[in-house]
Amino acid sequence: MSERPVAITDRGGWWLARGRPHPALRPFLRSYDGYWETAALPARMRTLPTRTTVMIINLGPPLYLEVPDPGVRDREYGSFVAGMHDGHGMYLSPGGQRGIQLDVTPLGAYTLLGVPMARLTNAAADLPDLLGREARTLVERLADAPSWGARFDLLDGFLLRRLDAGPVPDREVARAWRLLNGDPAVTVAGLAADVGWSRKHLTNRFREQAGLPPKVMARVLRFQRAVELLSGGTGFTEAALACGYYDQAHLNREFRALSGCTPTELIGGQLEQQRTTTLAEPR
Repeated sequence: MSERPVAITDRGGWWLARGRPHPALRPFLRSYDGYWETAALPARMRTLPTRTTVMIINLGPPLYLEVPDPGVRDREYGSFVAGMHDGHGMYLSPGGQRGIQLDVTPLGAYTLLGVPMARLTNAAADLPDLLGREARTLVERLADAPSWGARFDLLDGFLLRRLDAGPVPDREVARAWRLLNGDPAVTVAGLAADVGWSRKHLTNRFREQAGLPPKVMARVLRFQRAVELLSGGTGFTEAALACGYYDQAHLNREFRALSGCTPTELIGGQLEQQRTTTLAEPR
């Protein structure tokens, strides 16, 4: 059987190996993103609330991760899952990172991980702590695989087995997620009326399965859209109006609350993180 196609791109100090998951997995994640850092340069990076749960299969040195929940002790992680966040965090890397990142929809993570996503809200967990020995075996096999295509084939098999065995989100929660993801301005009352549940019941079930209450999820989705627009060159006033903020001052307050800095500081910091190093072909 021929190996799947993998796109390899140079990101200036990083290589990215990207492949598409099995069709049955694509509703939950768009790609497998293998990465290889070509120099052991220590890095400190701010983490932001996103619309996905992030799974890191770490094939390099551990990371020091700080999550928004102040009650969770900061610690080093190997392979881990970071749940849905409504605040910023930070990670420290010694450099020489190598691994695979999976950005999974909240409800996809609920099924693939088989745990209530509220357990991971504003927190992270080591992959073996969530999935046991099979996760350790997966990481070992991925590290030993001869190519990125072979690694992605292994991930397909692992995740398809999880998909078959995992819990299915409530139909009402799945619809509420689709509506929110399409229009973060929709109200909780509107969502509850649409799915035929009370606001309290919808909020509780949605948080359990998606990781954040609907109102907070809408706030994160709106913030992410604003980050995307500003990163693409849209002006502050235009981005604020497009994302449903009252004005630029409202946008600034939300950025400080969710990212810990102003829009100018955040976008400028993202640009400064780009680095140029001597490149080496990844395996």
